[in-house]
Amino acid sequence: MTNSPAQSFAAHLLAAFAGAGVDQIFLAPGARSQALAIAAGQLSDADKADLYIRLDERSMAFTALGSSLATGKPSILITTSGTAVANLHPAVLEAHHSGVPLILLTADRPHELRNVGANQTTKQVGIFDDAVRLVFDVEAPTNENDGVDGIGHLVSTAIRAALGLDGGRPGPVQLNLAFREPLSADSPNAADLEVEVPTGDEVSGEMEFAILDGSVPTVVIAGAGSNEGAVELAEAYGLPVFAEPSSMARFGDNAVLGYPLLLSQNPELASRIGRVIVFGKPTLSRSVMRLFFDENIEVISVRNRTMGLFDISRRAKLFVDDVTFDVDVEGEWLEEWRVADQKLRLSTPIAEHLSRREIVEQVWSATGPGENLLHGASRLIREAEIWAPAKNINVFANRGLAGIDGTVATATGIALGTREQTRALIGDLTLLHDASSLVIDPLDGPINLQLIVVNDRGGSIFESLEPAKTLSEQSFNRLFRTPQDVNLATLAVAYGWLHVPVHTEVELEAALGQPGRVLIEVKLG
Repeated sequence: MTNSPAQSFAAHLLAAFAGAGVDQIFLAPGARSQALAIAAGQLSDADKADLYIRLDERSMAFTALGSSLATGKPSILITTSGTAVANLHPAVLEAHHSGVPLILLTADRPHELRNVGANQTTKQVGIFDDAVRLVFDVEAPTNENDGVDGIGHLVSTAIRAALGLDGGRPGPVQLNLAFREPLSADSPNAADLEVEVPTGDEVSGEMEFAILDGSVPTVVIAGAGSNEGAVELAEAYGLPVFAEPSSMARFGDNAVLGYPLLLSQNPELASRIGRVIVFGKPTLSRSVMRLFFDENIEVISVRNRTMGLFDISRRAKLFVDDVTFDVDVEGEWLEEWRVADQKLRLSTPIAEHLSRREIVEQVWSATGPGENLLHGASRLIREAEIWAPAKNINVFANRGLAGIDGTVATATGIALGTREQTRALIGDLTLLHDASSLVIDPLDGPINLQLIVVNDRGGSIFESLEPAKTLSEQSFNRLFRTPQDVNLATLAVAYGWLHVPVHTEVELEAALGQPGRVLIEVKLG
């Protein structure tokens, strides 16, 4: 039997993670990482970990991100060396900016093979710069020094950093693991090992509170990652809430749903805003962004554990953990916003044909408590910001960097991590950008995942930008709108998804009841 220090280290490392409760493992196969793959397979076979395998590292990383985004638990990502590590970068950046815990196990050549032209070798330490909370460059284990004794402390430190238990924000952590040949063996079995992982208490700083003047007309702005804290404050003091779709705060009687339009179409009401209290990371509306730059408006920023501080105008008067008011807030202020919001919704005509508004409303209505809805970073999430109803459901979006990369994979990860009905409302370019993530490992087991693709044959979101008014139609289409005519039905079938074409509200309602992996295509225009 071949003795492999690499296999011994890998088995103890993954056994330690699984024993500490970090048991969601995502793997893209490779040679240098083979010991890690074998150990992960052993834990999976013994039902001590869930193992998901993907063909490419970029898709794998976003799938892991989706799982951690939905569960709050760190996911383990295993890659081989070289460009495999670089392919993690988009998901690592999103996780960094949105506070999602990930643990990257990046296999590498030993130190003597670095910087000498060895195959599949590049500088992996520092490749993610400050997008990772910690980086460990672990030397290759040997027969004389197998490194096993230090694994418990290494794993504990990695988990605490990924979860932000030492006072920082959650996020990615990289363990760069050097291995020498022989790169693997059939023993030890990771499932048979127990590794003690020290634990510790969560470190929390002193809470800072602010007592505010209740006579100042105030609105609560809930961006991505806000959660129910924004709703609790608003309902305690009678404040209007402007809640983005992925804020987890778009519910309750204080939610003003059409605020992006009200801010621009009702200047008299908007001009009376004297203070905004910001939760999370608002990124969608220019009308909201203008409030932060208005010198007549006081900005209070509430610290956010995942998204961090928000102060794009550099005008925030206070950064606090919670606020209260010195006098009661005038009840008429909230009522005025409610009335204006209701008038807006009633006065806006509904299109004769299936529109983005109706699609948003129907998808939100079909999503029940405990189920999941992911919005892609396209025109649809901006439509949802206006038309999505007030409803307390699990709504996610990659708003850390607000890119379309990895959206299909993220939705898959959410479905795998929760095993609940998951829907993703996306545009056609968002789907095509991540089409390779339609590949699903049959061993993942059954999942209920719907991709509702609103196909307007290109990037219609760019029609609101300045070049749409200054360029010729031909130049604008080529440079920005990028028209496409991909047969999505053929694409879906090729990857083993059920394709359901939709043209009417009735057809959409029926499609949203389909179980399994379903690509629902709604053609517009």
